[in-house]
Amino acid sequence: MTAPVILASVNHRFGEFHALKDINLDIGAGDYVTLLGPSGCGKTTLLSVLGGFIEPSTGQVLIGGRDMTRVPPARRPTTTMFQDYALFPHMSLRDNVGFGLRMAGIARAERLQRAEAFLELVGLTDAAGKRPHELSGGQRQRVALARALAVEPDVLLLDEPLGALDLKLRRTMQDELKAIQRKIGTTFVHVTHDQEEAMAIADRIVVMNAGRIEDDGPPARVYSRPASLFTADFMGEMNHIPLAVKGGAATTPLGPLEISVPARDSRGTACLRPEAIRTAGGGQGLGAARIVDAAFFGTHWRLHLEPEAAPGLPLIAHLPPDATPEQGAVLALYVDPDAFLVYMQEQ
Repeated sequence: MTAPVILASVNHRFGEFHALKDINLDIGAGDYVTLLGPSGCGKTTLLSVLGGFIEPSTGQVLIGGRDMTRVPPARRPTTTMFQDYALFPHMSLRDNVGFGLRMAGIARAERLQRAEAFLELVGLTDAAGKRPHELSGGQRQRVALARALAVEPDVLLLDEPLGALDLKLRRTMQDELKAIQRKIGTTFVHVTHDQEEAMAIADRIVVMNAGRIEDDGPPARVYSRPASLFTADFMGEMNHIPLAVKGGAATTPLGPLEISVPARDSRGTACLRPEAIRTAGGGQGLGAARIVDAAFFGTHWRLHLEPEAAPGLPLIAHLPPDATPEQGAVLALYVDPDAFLVYMQEQ
C-alpha cells in the first residue's frame, strides 16, 4: 500500500509560538522523503500533523486524495515509528509485530503468518520467539519497523528512528531502511537532524528552519546548489567569504573573483565547500594560505588555513588522503569558479 501526501497552507501555533508557517508540500506515492533541520525547526511537529497527533491551526492534510486534517491517528492510513521503538517487553517478537493486526481484529493464525512474513523481511525469522531484551539495538529497530509495516500503512512516518544507534550500526540500518522501502514501495516520511543520514536514504530532502520550508529537492541538488544561505550552512561545512559587487565586478578580502554576480551594486557572501579547494590544477586563484592545523579523517585531510591576503578570514579545505600537509606550510589555493555559491543581501 502507498499513497501521495499533500500539505496545503498548514500553520500551527502552540499558544503564541508559531511552530509551522505556511507549509505547502506534495509527496508522491512511494517517495522516501526526509524532513531535515535543527532542533526546534518544526520537523517533528509537522510529522505529528501528518500522523494526526496534532490538528493544525489552519490548513489541510490530504493522504491518498482524502482529507485527513481532523481524522484521529487510529483512523488514518499511517503508522508512526518512534525513536524508542516502544516494544512490549513481555511479548515475543512475533506477537510484537502482530500486535497492530490483533487490534484490527485479524484472526490469530493470519496475524502470526503475516508477522513472520514481516520478520523475514527485516531478517529476523529465526528470532521470532525471542523477547525484545534478548536483541541488540539494531535488531529492536528492525522489529519496530516490521511491526509498523505489518498493518500495511499507506504512509510510514519515522521520528528519528536511528538516533539511538552508534555510527556504524546507524549506517547499516540506513542501507536496510532504504532497501526495504524500495522493496515494498510504501511512502516513507523520515524526520532527522543528521545531514549525512538524510542524504544517504532520501529520494528528496525537505530542509526546515524556524517553522518554514527552506529548501526541497534531491539530495545532490540540495547539497551542491542549496536554495538559501541557511541550507548551504546546514548541509555540511561551508566557507564564508564576504563579497562586494560594484560595477558588475566581485571583490573579496582574498582579491577579485571571476564569478557570476548581479549587475547592481550590493553586498553578500560567496560560499565555498572545503572539498572544492585545491592546491594544484589551476582555475580561480585564492592566493596563498598557511596551514594552521590539519586532521586526518581517512577519506581526506581537513585543514584549517589562514590566507595571507586576509589573516582574519579562516578557511577550511579538504585535501586527498595521500597529501602530506605540515603545520605552518604555505599552500597556493585554487578553485573552479562555478564552485562558488553566491548569496546576496536582500535590499
